[in-house]
Amino acid sequence: MPNTLEVVLVLLSVAIVVAAAARALKLPAMLGYLLTGIAIGPHALGWIPDSAQTRYLAEFGVVFLMFSIGLEFSLPRLLAMRATVLGFGGLQVLGSLLLMVAVAFAVGHTLAWGLVLGGVLAMSSTAIVSKLLAERLELQTPHGRQIFGALLFQDLAVVPLLILVPSMAMDGNSMTRELVLALLKAAGVLAVLLTAGQRLMRPWFHRVAATKSPEIFTLNVLFFTLLLAWFTEQAGLSLALGAFLAGMLISETEYRYQVEDDIKPFRDVLLGLFFVTIGMRLDLAVVLAQWPAVLLVVLALSLGKGAAVWALSRAFGQTSSTALRSALGLAQAGEFGFVLLAQGSDLGLLHADTVQPVLAGMVLSMLMAPLLIHRTDAIVRRCCRGEWAGRAKELHDIALSTFGKKGHVIVCGYGRSGQSLTRFLDAESIPFVALDMDPERTRAAAAAGESVVFGDAARREVLVAAGLSRARALVVTFADYKASLAILRHVQELRPELPVLVRTLDETHIGRLKEAGAAEVVPEVVEGSLMLASHTLMLLGVPLATVLKRIRRVRESHYSLMRGFFRGASDEEALGEEAQPRLMSVLLTPQAAAIGKTLGEINLMEMLVEVLSVRRRGIRGLAPEPDTELQAGDVLVLRGAQENLASAEIRLLQG
Repeated sequence: MPNTLEVVLVLLSVAIVVAAAARALKLPAMLGYLLTGIAIGPHALGWIPDSAQTRYLAEFGVVFLMFSIGLEFSLPRLLAMRATVLGFGGLQVLGSLLLMVAVAFAVGHTLAWGLVLGGVLAMSSTAIVSKLLAERLELQTPHGRQIFGALLFQDLAVVPLLILVPSMAMDGNSMTRELVLALLKAAGVLAVLLTAGQRLMRPWFHRVAATKSPEIFTLNVLFFTLLLAWFTEQAGLSLALGAFLAGMLISETEYRYQVEDDIKPFRDVLLGLFFVTIGMRLDLAVVLAQWPAVLLVVLALSLGKGAAVWALSRAFGQTSSTALRSALGLAQAGEFGFVLLAQGSDLGLLHADTVQPVLAGMVLSMLMAPLLIHRTDAIVRRCCRGEWAGRAKELHDIALSTFGKKGHVIVCGYGRSGQSLTRFLDAESIPFVALDMDPERTRAAAAAGESVVFGDAARREVLVAAGLSRARALVVTFADYKASLAILRHVQELRPELPVLVRTLDETHIGRLKEAGAAEVVPEVVEGSLMLASHTLMLLGVPLATVLKRIRRVRESHYSLMRGFFRGASDEEALGEEAQPRLMSVLLTPQAAAIGKTLGEINLMEMLVEVLSVRRRGIRGLAPEPDTELQAGDVLVLRGAQENLASAEIRLLQG
């Protein structure tokens, strides 16, 4: 058996390879971890033993995931969701238990057999589903809230189930006494944590933050997370429940965002280990030898459980499309199902002939979960007519908000950056329409009279409905690289001459975004460092004119749209309003007079107009040379005075 260091080295090396491969293939990393666990586990290559120590370490991945989820759900918000958690989630778990008890009696098994398997099949994967919903920004959607409500109740239901299953192996009197005692203990622990925890957490973290030490702050976060997890485990509850409560208590303080950043590295690494250990449990020999039973378990989880969730969601008033999304999100086994299955096996309530096929079916269903969730939109569009109606209403609302607007700016994202931008546009009386994916924010903004509508700007039809053909410019205010590329692709297909400005976190993707058609990319890191440098220099006594000159030079080197006429301009002279240079994008149609000619032959500089860039399909010239030959479909970004730009456009198009 390999020692601990060897196990850690194997896991780290595998994690590096799997994460890189999954990123290259654009697959969920957790799917790669599950497959890796199957390959290196005791039933295949045997590199890592399936030991209790490895499983216990892997469980901390779920602990930190539940802590992160707790940060998103404060106690008042959780109480506001009680109808979803207790109603929808409670009926889902209760229905699974009753159904399996009925099956147990029908096939001649005991009540304990039915309750254990009912609890196992009722569970869904909090680790997989919550992570995928968070990545897809769907936690706050109707189906996201419903799925999370069910997952939360399942995690809470593990508490009485872990108490109930051992009691099923006792005689009647002992079972009742132990069950009542454990439930009272659990209720007392929860009451103490939720009442005393709220009073202690905020003042303690105030003191910790006052030390201004990142190490001490992170150590306290880890300490409180693991302390509450240990506390709930000692009380007979789950580690994950204590971590969830810790996150929920910290969410009531102003340090939740800092805490979330500190805990993320631990969460992601340990979650990877957890998924590896889940894959290690799958014995392919069992899958092949008992494939009918394994297939039955997979169908029970995917189709049977999915159908039950769909019907329950519809009964709670959700649309058909939302119900189907909820069903697809919950149609798999869960982490705590393995705990219940192992407990039932150890107590002799389940025979080995039952445990292995159920275990194999559970792992296979978890392997399918990322694929199903990533294909949710396509499945819903194919199966639900109401989805088309909902999409049509969304597009109608967007088109209605842009009706009559021309020369407006499409603002993709109405977060802090988007709202700041629209205030500037308002001040200049420039019309705009903002698209945002947060339903609560769009409702609040629309109620305040802002031109904001719900819509995914990465979808082609949404941009068309937002008046892309009539827009003056488009700005992507959120730092999402993949969504920005999708938006740029649609703009290049529909209106390649439209200038698009993109926000990004740093300079990593600037080249790729400009190649995709962005007129300019603004990295937050660059702008933040410029502001920091300018204030520092002024505080040190450097003259304002010198500071502005240096900042201007840095911006000229980063942003092509700030080059040109600013070179040699006097810092003391202010140009008149009419003489200020402007930008214009000109699309060369097949009939344009400039096609086949070089920039030197066109010679726009004699008109005091500079060609900043030439955008061509797949090619972008930041500083085009005079011998650059123009082609049909090229987009020229020009800079000059307004009247000069008009003359330059005539020369390019008409000769």
